[in-house]
Amino acid sequence: MLTLLMVLEAIVCIALIAAVVLQSGKSAGLSGSIAGGAETLFGGKKKGLDEMLAKATMVLGVLFGVITMSLVRMMQ
Repeated sequence: MLTLLMVLEAIVCIALIAAVVLQSGKSAGLSGSIAGGAETLFGGKKKGLDEMLAKATMVLGVLFGVITMSLVRMMQ
């Protein structure tokens, strides 16, 4: 079981890295990232692949966290 979780975590980790790297940049600098986040928060829409990659990043991030916590718990 431990080995299976480690392999699954490695696969999720690689997929998470790929999802983050494939996303397009919004704008340069800290102010651009804050403005871009506020725009999508208050009704702006992302299109196509960017929207799918953003959702995949969230899902993979949560999955990575859950698997990591499970591994830590099993190793104690």
